[in-house]
Amino acid sequence: MTVQIDRRALLAGTGALLAAPTTGLGQQPWPQGRVIKLVVPFPPAGATDVLGRLVADKLGQAWGTNVVVENRAGAGGNIGTDAVAKAEPNGDTFLIVSVGLATNQYLYAKLNYDPVKDLAPITMVAMVPNLLVVSNQLPVKDVAELVAYAKANPGKLTYGSSGIGTSVHLSGELFQKLTGTKMVHVPYRGTAQAAQDLMTGRIDLIFDNIPQALPHVRAGTIRGLGITTAKRAPTAPEFPPIAETVPGFDVSSWFALFAPAKTPPAIIAKIQADTKAAIADPAVRSKMDLLAAEPAGWSQAETASFLQSEMKKWGDLIRDAGIKAE
Repeated sequence: MTVQIDRRALLAGTGALLAAPTTGLGQQPWPQGRVIKLVVPFPPAGATDVLGRLVADKLGQAWGTNVVVENRAGAGGNIGTDAVAKAEPNGDTFLIVSVGLATNQYLYAKLNYDPVKDLAPITMVAMVPNLLVVSNQLPVKDVAELVAYAKANPGKLTYGSSGIGTSVHLSGELFQKLTGTKMVHVPYRGTAQAAQDLMTGRIDLIFDNIPQALPHVRAGTIRGLGITTAKRAPTAPEFPPIAETVPGFDVSSWFALFAPAKTPPAIIAKIQADTKAAIADPAVRSKMDLLAAEPAGWSQAETASFLQSEMKKWGDLIRDAGIKAE
């Protein structure tokens, strides 16, 4: 009941501004009759793209207009993100982005945008945990045994990832930092090939995305040890959090909406409120469940605070480990 009251109050307070013609918004009140663009800074078919299209479709229905998804991939998400940062701040263009918004400034020598000054947070769409999985050939049955084995065999274990700076990679870096172990990172162009190499024993472990890893675990071709988030995942409740063995370990793949800085606050408030309603829809929730995605719908302030915390956590780790994007 509280959520409904707050949402009605929010929309009532901003309705007058949205209904009035505004400089840069044309003659039609936003978003009526306008084509809205959601930029996905990654190729089609990935989690960012799938979640972006779910949100875009539902928002388009709610607004009675087209919300077009545009994939602008490249440079770890920097190309699409930069395009939105430089777009006209009139509500017609916004962005769905992931952990790269917090990490790329530390991974790349130079960015053409500032993730805080040039972009305005709208809302967190979803959080997705990763799953620590190991080769069946590795003689460990739980996280404690993995830590002990890694300490007894420094530099011998290999862990795959979907690329430098991804949550899959950074999970491994954080694990090493918190456990005092040393492993060898093997980056791939996505985790599909990494998963194949894990099943054949070419690499030892991956902190993989749940949708990729879970079918293999349940088929018995690899072994699951723990979830990367601080609490158990509803889609895989049998796996304990790694944090139960490694205090302080908490990693999520996250997906959030941002707009160009100086986008009118009323427009941001409307996108936030309508996105929160969209991801609460049972049909959308069922599709998000397939990605093991936990709907969020956070406020603008909560999303901004989370971004700052991610920048702090990963910035320190990336600097200490000397990680650089290729």
